[in-house]
Amino acid sequence: MCRGGAHGARSACRPVASGVVVVIKLSNVCKRYADANEETAALAGIDLEITQGEFLAIMGPSGSGKSTLLNIVGLIDSPSSGSYRFGDEELAHRSTSDLAELRKRNIGYIFQSFHLIGDLTVYENVELPLRYQQVARARRHVLVREVLELVGLDKRAAQYPEQLSGGEQQRIAVARALVNDPKVILADEPTGNLDSQNGREVMQMLTTLNRAGATIVIATHSAEHAAQAHRIVHLRDGRIVAAS
Repeated sequence: MCRGGAHGARSACRPVASGVVVVIKLSNVCKRYADANEETAALAGIDLEITQGEFLAIMGPSGSGKSTLLNIVGLIDSPSSGSYRFGDEELAHRSTSDLAELRKRNIGYIFQSFHLIGDLTVYENVELPLRYQQVARARRHVLVREVLELVGLDKRAAQYPEQLSGGEQQRIAVARALVNDPKVILADEPTGNLDSQNGREVMQMLTTLNRAGATIVIATHSAEHAAQAHRIVHLRDGRIVAAS
């Protein structure tokens, strides 16, 4: 059974200054997985607030619950118990189809392994979220060109992912996450498959986006990259053990 404070877990909620908007609020969120023999708690009593314009880093060893927490924040997964509020809406018990629709409109996701579609061009990969939202073709063209210029790869629009370096592929993944102007950008180990130079470039891009007003949450093993965030939440065994 999950109890948020029973084992001394530290809350990552803090007093919110007047005028600051809380975009996401998790209260006593637990995530349990069960098989025939036992039940495992991947998250145990998470309290967390994410405010508009914040850059938040989630750190912890492998198996600490970073990706599970990011998937719940990103509406890919649902908590087993607890409260999840996105703005004024309680989402913890919404249907999978409702969550998918909310995710398409509000969340941009950057994956460690890029998750680009190999038989689509760079342009088509970035355009895909707009197609899902049935954005008009002319408007899609304008938005895709804008984000490709933003990440410096507008001249690669007709190429395919295999023709790009790892760093370029991740920049395309960033463009795809940005194209629908999401309220929150989530990045799961965004530099994990990159060399040091490309990793620094991707982090600089995220920092620049945050300075322009984007709300960003990253999960990372890198203390160097986490240090670029406004706030760091440390997980261990599915619990927040420190927040700074």
